[in-house]
Amino acid sequence: MESAVRQSEGSGSLSPHAEYTARLGARRLRVNQLVPWEQLLGYGRLAVFVAALVLAGFVFAAGWAAPGWLAVPVVVFVVLLLFYDRVTRASRRAERAAAFYERGLARLENRWVGTGDFGDRYLHPEHPNAADLDLFGKGSLFELLCTARTRKGQDTLAEWLLAPARAEEIRARQAAVQDLQSRLDLREDLALLGAAGPEGVDLAGLIQWGEAPPLLTSQRIRWAVLVLTLLTSVALVGWGFDFLDRLWFMIAALIESAVALSLYKRVRSVLKPVERRAGDLAVFAGILTRIERESVAAPRLLELRAALDTAGTPPSRRIYQLINLIDWLNARRNQLFFPIALVLLWGTQMAFAIEAWRATCGRAIVRWLTAVGEFEALCALAAHAYENPDNAFPEVTEDGPCFEGESLGHPLLPRARCVRNDVHLSGETRLLLISGSNMSGKSTLLRTVGINTVLALAGAPVCATRLRVSPLVVGATLRIQDSLQAGRSRFYAEITRLRQLLDLAKAAPPPLLFLLDEILHGTNSHDRRLGAEAVVRSLLDRGAIGLVTTHDLALTHLAEVLAPQAVNMHFADQINGDQITFDYLMRPGVVHHGNALALMRAVGLEV
Repeated sequence: MESAVRQSEGSGSLSPHAEYTARLGARRLRVNQLVPWEQLLGYGRLAVFVAALVLAGFVFAAGWAAPGWLAVPVVVFVVLLLFYDRVTRASRRAERAAAFYERGLARLENRWVGTGDFGDRYLHPEHPNAADLDLFGKGSLFELLCTARTRKGQDTLAEWLLAPARAEEIRARQAAVQDLQSRLDLREDLALLGAAGPEGVDLAGLIQWGEAPPLLTSQRIRWAVLVLTLLTSVALVGWGFDFLDRLWFMIAALIESAVALSLYKRVRSVLKPVERRAGDLAVFAGILTRIERESVAAPRLLELRAALDTAGTPPSRRIYQLINLIDWLNARRNQLFFPIALVLLWGTQMAFAIEAWRATCGRAIVRWLTAVGEFEALCALAAHAYENPDNAFPEVTEDGPCFEGESLGHPLLPRARCVRNDVHLSGETRLLLISGSNMSGKSTLLRTVGINTVLALAGAPVCATRLRVSPLVVGATLRIQDSLQAGRSRFYAEITRLRQLLDLAKAAPPPLLFLLDEILHGTNSHDRRLGAEAVVRSLLDRGAIGLVTTHDLALTHLAEVLAPQAVNMHFADQINGDQITFDYLMRPGVVHHGNALALMRAVGLEV
């Protein structure tokens, strides 16, 4: 019934915003329908419990009814409990579904900043572009994209953003993303699988556990433990019914204790990594189940499905088997069962059972988790593609270096504020030298080129009407900062990064795409001019392409020195009295004036 309702809700003719709004309304309606039933069943359980107490008084104190009548409220209470649990789970699921579409609408309405996973753990200062292009952190590309439930899925997405893939790999991801793009029900189902923290379900420890050497392999010891627990149980029952002396039970219990002590370290090594992971494993198993059920066509998705095959038994069933063993293991925490568990050497016996599972499936865990992580990363890119239907999948070419973008915009900017420009770096043109006044859009253009390159080489659509790009390594100097602790000036930090970019260019393929903002502006004009020319010439000689911005109009002569490889472009502004306006459109040639004095006057400085 639920699947039929969901199918009727989905409509390919609706825009993403309309689709999300319709589904959000349906999920909220479902919550509103279930909450009264949840309250009614809760009050009903309380009423039945009170009635049972009253009936117990009639039975045992007044003797007005037979004890058998107590079964009636017990049965009713159990039935109500089952219905209450079912309604509660349905209500929580509807609430999570509503939250899923609320987050989607927040992305579409530019209210998403600060609501997701920032991915700060992936931000390394030595990376040549991660901080410069806002790949991680609050309001970052990772926060916008990431919908993965497992830590492996988040790691995979981060890896794709941090390093370019080969052309054939990018094309394979693109085909998979396009296959997943319209599968909104799939993404909703994955989002509803239990509660997970912002950093996802981390099963890295489980991989290590699965690949570790087996510790409890002796079937003789396993059978000996089983026989010993049976004898101890018989001795206990015999003592209780007075047909065996308690000495036999004490002897058996001492032998049990000695065996348990001898196996303790190995048992703990088997149980400790998994005994409290049933909840995380349930999310993992749910993702596996949903992937196994989905019919896919893209070659990469079929490869991922093939990686999940395990001798005819679905990996989700294998994981559920482990979850059941863990649940049985944790039954010993029940106060009523604990004494029985001691007699039965419950932990030791369950350790043998879990070790047998590990011997069969342990080494497959890494393959399953890797496949799930890649599937989740592809789903994250597919959600971005679905929510931005005007974005284009880039043409990936091996004839490079190449970056030819038309109507490029920044994907982190609201659509209403996103001004688009064309950028062409291919053939003879390998450098755009961009001059312009303060706040005119130079740095934003560099970030636009860089972040769209990252998206393209990860396999995602880009914020452009067209992009032709070859695999490139992106290096930037947009957020170079000094460091008081390291005793490093901004100029020293910049030239250190430039040294890193030269090394990256030398290590090609893939070629380097450099994005140099206000190159060497921390030194005098003479040294800046000589140093900039030497650095840029070295980068071009090593096969790199890129963009360089500057306030210093003296640097614009580089376009003449390096012609035809370099072309001058500029951003302009208009000053009308105290008002400065920008159109953020890039034009050919060199800028003819600056706005520094006008900006200083605008903030009240007397200049």
